[in-house]
Amino acid sequence: MTQIKQLTEKDFDAIFELSAFAFQFELDEAERKRREEEAARHEIYGYMVDEQLAGKVHIIPLSINIGGHSFNMGGISAVATWPEYRRRGIAKDLLQHSLRKMKENGQVISLLHPFLVGFYRKYGWELAYVHKKYTIPIEKLKRDWQTNGYVRRSATQSELNNLYQTFAQKYNGMLERDEKWWQQRVLADSAVQIAVVYAASGEPEGYIIYKVKENVLTVKDYAYTTQNGLRLIYEFIGNHDSMAKEVQLTVPENDVLPLHLADPMFSQSLEPYFMARIVDVHAFLKQYPFIGENESVMIDVTDDSMSENSGCYQLKVIQDVATVTKVKQGAKGDVQCSVQQLAQIFLSFKRAPELFENGLISGEKSAIQCLDRMIPNRQTYLGDFF
Repeated sequence: MTQIKQLTEKDFDAIFELSAFAFQFELDEAERKRREEEAARHEIYGYMVDEQLAGKVHIIPLSINIGGHSFNMGGISAVATWPEYRRRGIAKDLLQHSLRKMKENGQVISLLHPFLVGFYRKYGWELAYVHKKYTIPIEKLKRDWQTNGYVRRSATQSELNNLYQTFAQKYNGMLERDEKWWQQRVLADSAVQIAVVYAASGEPEGYIIYKVKENVLTVKDYAYTTQNGLRLIYEFIGNHDSMAKEVQLTVPENDVLPLHLADPMFSQSLEPYFMARIVDVHAFLKQYPFIGENESVMIDVTDDSMSENSGCYQLKVIQDVATVTKVKQGAKGDVQCSVQQLAQIFLSFKRAPELFENGLISGEKSAIQCLDRMIPNRQTYLGDFF
């Protein structure tokens, strides 16, 4: 007999045993305690075969920022199946079940870190985040950054969060971190160093959380609210030249640090990171912060995994006030796209004209341009992992 059921603390032994095997980590007492604390906020579903756990999925209730607005998000994590039960469609059934549950929960969008992009793409997720990674000889950061301020190592969690929230407003798709997230994820490693940068006036303008080990300074997390704050962070990193030879740093895709350096010849790579999926298209569009003065477009959406999302949606914006209507069956849209490309467009990871030119969406060119004018242009970025 098979069934999908919600798991509880009573199932933690089976849950963590599968996770430890699937993701190859040691489950000592400290790690077990940490994972129990995190799992307390998760909604966990198990695929049971003869009352034994064959596979599982975790839904993490979170929120992300899109265009300065908060969206309820379901983070998909720790999808795993024991080898003897693989290739039976268990992961597919768990993902489909998760989509229904997220919709019931009002989580209109979902994010996940894929083990295989093509697998999750089949169920409606699509790439929406790219990380730019730098490996920089620290000497290249030794320059006059023309800063105005100072650095201190004392910081409260509240101060860090205020700086982070201001920084997050610049990007689409960043997490809204609560107190537990800071404690369990961002500040869990007691070995990290934390520094806050201040303007000369005493106003905090950024922070950096980092480690130095074996001549490498690794930035774990950072945020800034002004360009002076960013320059103070780079100046501070450069002052570690007596203990580090290189810096490893992950930044948003549109970062322009190389333009500020006399010698920008260092390792720079772009790596696909997280995928996104719109869970409830109508609800998502009704919350979306459209822009424009007098725009109107009809968009056909196809969703093979959640048929209720498929259909034609009329989007109107008059003086920045938007209305979204799902049109009766049979109506034809000006733009046609899949739910995968819909997420890329509305997170502004890819613009509609670019997808159109590459044959990934179709429609009338004027309608494509109209849709593009309605979408705020804001870089996606995610500094967290789950």
